[in-house]
Amino acid sequence: MFRFWSHVLSVGVLITTLSATAQAELRVGAVVTDITPLKFPVIVNGSVTSRSVEKVNTPVNARTIVIDDGNERIAISVVDSCMLPRPLLDDIKALAAMKTSLKVDRILISATHAHSAPSSMGALGTDADENYIPFLKEKMVESFVAAEKNLEPARVGWGLGHAPEYTALRRWIRRPDRLADDPFGNPTVRANMHAGRNHDDVTGESGPEDPDLSLISFQSPDGRPIALLANFSMHYFGDRDLSADYFGRFANGLKERLAPKDSDDHPPFVGIMSHGCSGDIWRRDYKTFDPDADDFTIESFTQGLLDIALKAYEKIEYKDADIAMAETRMELNYRVPDAQRLQWAQAIVDELGDKLPKTLQEVYAREQVFLNKLQSTEIVVQGVRIGDIGIATTPNETYALTGLKLKLNSPFQHTMVIELANGGDGYIPPPEQHYLGGYNTWAARSAGLEIQAEPKIAAAGLHLLEQVAGKPATAYKQANGPSAQKILDLKPEAYWRMAEMAGPIAEDVSSNEHHGTYEDGVVYFLDGPHSDTFCKPGELNRTAHFAGGRMVSKLDEIDGDYTVSMWIWNGMPTDAREVTGWMFSHGRSFTPASLGEHLGIGGVDNHPGQLLLSINGKTVAGKSQIERWTWNHVVMTSKDGQFQVYLNGNSTPEIDLKSKDAGLSIDQFFIGGRCDNESNWEGRVDEVALFNRALTPAEIQSLSVK
Repeated sequence: MFRFWSHVLSVGVLITTLSATAQAELRVGAVVTDITPLKFPVIVNGSVTSRSVEKVNTPVNARTIVIDDGNERIAISVVDSCMLPRPLLDDIKALAAMKTSLKVDRILISATHAHSAPSSMGALGTDADENYIPFLKEKMVESFVAAEKNLEPARVGWGLGHAPEYTALRRWIRRPDRLADDPFGNPTVRANMHAGRNHDDVTGESGPEDPDLSLISFQSPDGRPIALLANFSMHYFGDRDLSADYFGRFANGLKERLAPKDSDDHPPFVGIMSHGCSGDIWRRDYKTFDPDADDFTIESFTQGLLDIALKAYEKIEYKDADIAMAETRMELNYRVPDAQRLQWAQAIVDELGDKLPKTLQEVYAREQVFLNKLQSTEIVVQGVRIGDIGIATTPNETYALTGLKLKLNSPFQHTMVIELANGGDGYIPPPEQHYLGGYNTWAARSAGLEIQAEPKIAAAGLHLLEQVAGKPATAYKQANGPSAQKILDLKPEAYWRMAEMAGPIAEDVSSNEHHGTYEDGVVYFLDGPHSDTFCKPGELNRTAHFAGGRMVSKLDEIDGDYTVSMWIWNGMPTDAREVTGWMFSHGRSFTPASLGEHLGIGGVDNHPGQLLLSINGKTVAGKSQIERWTWNHVVMTSKDGQFQVYLNGNSTPEIDLKSKDAGLSIDQFFIGGRCDNESNWEGRVDEVALFNRALTPAEIQSLSVK
């Protein structure tokens, strides 16, 4: 009887829910509002020092969508601006709420991050243009009013394009012997923007890319386009005079291709390009950078993106939808200067007087004084649901990795992440990136939030997505393809896939739970080897990049014979130091290298580019050259004091060494470095498996992927 009434009750609730959904009609209204200043010259933002322009190359606009389902009403506005401060946006939202049926916490306003738009917010050496702000505020309120008046019945659909040729990592890791100075005179810059221009200076990118071109499309029930909200992770292109950069051109291109003719019966179609997570992203791929090669123009870049967007658009399926929105506000601290730095900064600022800063040192000295006065700030994070589509926001210049964290763990099948929304709170590097330093980490209003800001904001965004979805987030876990399964079938004592999005735990995916610990000096979620066999179709194999740190684990179960299998990618030039890098070590922390077993690649006058095996002080080199920035499979076996090292599945070992001193009782294993931290690995290591026995040559060959 209990089951019967439970079933009846469940059916009743379901019918009630379906009835409410059926009664709710999705309506959408959209508008483009011209926010081009009327008074010139106007200050533009996005440079380290201040500049003004007097000419308009392309108009700048606010592009606004209001969405209503009969129960809830929300608005999304994307503004051609470099950054928009939260207090200004709070004022705009309050005024808009007075003149529309919108609530202040149901309004999302984001900046495109055009570096050629009027300055609405002070940052680095540029102040806000106080003459422009009242005009912008008035036009923004008009935009919400006009979009609401355009509400009409609509359906919604999701599209996804893939545009890897149009986005790339601009932040690269420098060699440990080629650090650069920060604005405070200290050699702290281990990673920096555009360092990849000179391959001799760097070891590789500092993070992953996100090539997704996401589309949320709204059309009338009879199929007429109403609006399309796109999102892409590419910082900005760069343009002259006053300009909406590629964002405005893309939006105009959508209209030209989808709805070139306006109708007297309906409002004009509105195309929008919002800014994806692009804090460490630009358009130039330094992996293949050729200074003599033809580059994109802003027009060809935009047209190429439009081609990809329109192909994805053609496949969109539309449906009815209900909506939800939630936001949270939190207080975050600034990284304020200590007494010594503040004294240094104040002396420079006093010398400047009323003048604007002109040098990097002057700019960052002034920023220290600002941060010291501010101490902390309030930020806004939002989550939006439109049917089965989720939108998360950050008020920051957010790294691509953070966007991937939100997308891959989202409770929604489809998720878009819009950055620089509801505030302009600067860069939020993941905590491990602070250790590497560089422009994105230098304390300023443009990058001044506390080191833990990124995980806090990402967690808040994920929680809001859960809230509007009404279900929990999914925990991202890399799938086991056939090559990963081969390793598991051989029963490793530990298997570290190195696919983490963050440290400090390196998960052992075997059943033995020998989890490792990442040290500082490791970054995450870069491309690994052979995605087609290590993962499921369409999934990228992910790995860690070592930049001075190591992964350390302790295994009591291995005492004597063992095998280590690993994929390595060396980022260091082989003429840089005596040992290019040690990728594996079996020893004790802080002990001399004469104790234990160490595997690496030789350097200057020491078998450059060839494998090195050092056993208790005796070192032997392999024969083959390992090319920089290529993936190679290395296996080392130890059996009764006989060590053999195999490369890329070859049946003949590269190194064959007998050591009478082998077999010491050591339980520590180091990946990405040596036990004494000498000449640690500079590059990637992936798919690391430890076995408590010596694998046979046939088993070793079975693990190699050609």
